[in-house]
Amino acid sequence: MNLDPVIHTPARLQIVALLATATEAEFAFVRDSLEMSDSVVSKHASALERAGYVEIRKGYVGKRPRTWFKLTPEGRHAFDEYVTSLQKIVGRPLADIPEDR
Repeated sequence: MNLDPVIHTPARLQIVALLATATEAEFAFVRDSLEMSDSVVSKHASALERAGYVEIRKGYVGKRPRTWFKLTPEGRHAFDEYVTSLQKIVGRPLADIPEDR
């Protein structure tokens, strides 16, 4: 079972899991919900965007700049596959897990 290395990073996994529950989320909502700094959210959102998993949209609300994140279809598929892989791992009977672990 391969766990997607792009999603496997804890901060990215949290971002993708949060975005999987919404159509779109504003930067501050993601930052505050996950209790991350601006720089951590920016860094990991950019990595997810480069992988094609997250779409980043910038705009304004009034005169204030805003950034929104949205999971792409590829990101949704990658997250679903990641969750399926984890379920397979944790769903294995203990007898299937090597004793040296």
